[in-house]
Amino acid sequence: MILPRRQLLIGGALAGLAPTAAWAPSANWVPASDELPLTGRFVQGGHAIGRTWPRAQILVDGESLTTASADGGFIVGFDRDAPGSVRIEARHDGRSALRTLTIAPGRFSESRIDGLPPSTIEPDDPALLARIQREVALKAEGFASRIDADHFSGGFIWPLENFRVTSRWGSQRILNGTPARPHYGIDLAAPQGAAIRAPADGRVTLARPALHFEGGLVLIDHGQGLITAYLHQSRLDVREGQDIARGDPIGQVGMTGRATGPHLCWRMKWRDRNLDPSLMVENAGP
Repeated sequence: MILPRRQLLIGGALAGLAPTAAWAPSANWVPASDELPLTGRFVQGGHAIGRTWPRAQILVDGESLTTASADGGFIVGFDRDAPGSVRIEARHDGRSALRTLTIAPGRFSESRIDGLPPSTIEPDDPALLARIQREVALKAEGFASRIDADHFSGGFIWPLENFRVTSRWGSQRILNGTPARPHYGIDLAAPQGAAIRAPADGRVTLARPALHFEGGLVLIDHGQGLITAYLHQSRLDVREGQDIARGDPIGQVGMTGRATGPHLCWRMKWRDRNLDPSLMVENAGP
């Protein structure tokens, strides 16, 4: 049985997480030197969304990684192997604001998939390898997008209306009996042709119908390097460079590429860090 999306906010996915309470600044709010309000999911695979001085420099553990938007919004992501403590600092015009966060460990299961074509596990055909390398370059270009926006601040919705989770984010993959890299997506099983919708405003940075591993693939930039990916689509309804709004159709569920049944693999990256997109659902920034 396929359940409505709200029934799939399963406690196991969110257990142990400690989001901060939402915080709403006044229209003329300006942070003090020691103020850095943050909300989010402070866990491996999670994120922090904050607001500070417009165009402030944002440092993570001393490394400058992003710049706040014109409204002061910013996001920082924590990958699967994030350390237990992360230091986030905003700097602007001689002022600074600092927070040190405790990052909870994630809970990652094991996922086995059998019956995949050998060419999708360990391809060795020279022509196929050359194709894969070309597609790697295309994806890298799409993930390198950095639009000047903070569309993530309004929170996300699920990209499907009805689905069931068949593989959680971060699980250790065993493909045809061989251990593979962790699964950096959440698999949402749904009928072939089910509509996929944009979970938040953004710009399409890649829209390709038939990549070797991903099949029909769309990438959307939500601002400051926060990119979501939608894999195995049977049809694409957007084009590269298109600006889209939350809820807009972007394609249809399929089983193209490396897939054994119709589903959407939903992924998220912040710069070079893989994040769990389900933790963004209904989580708005301050």
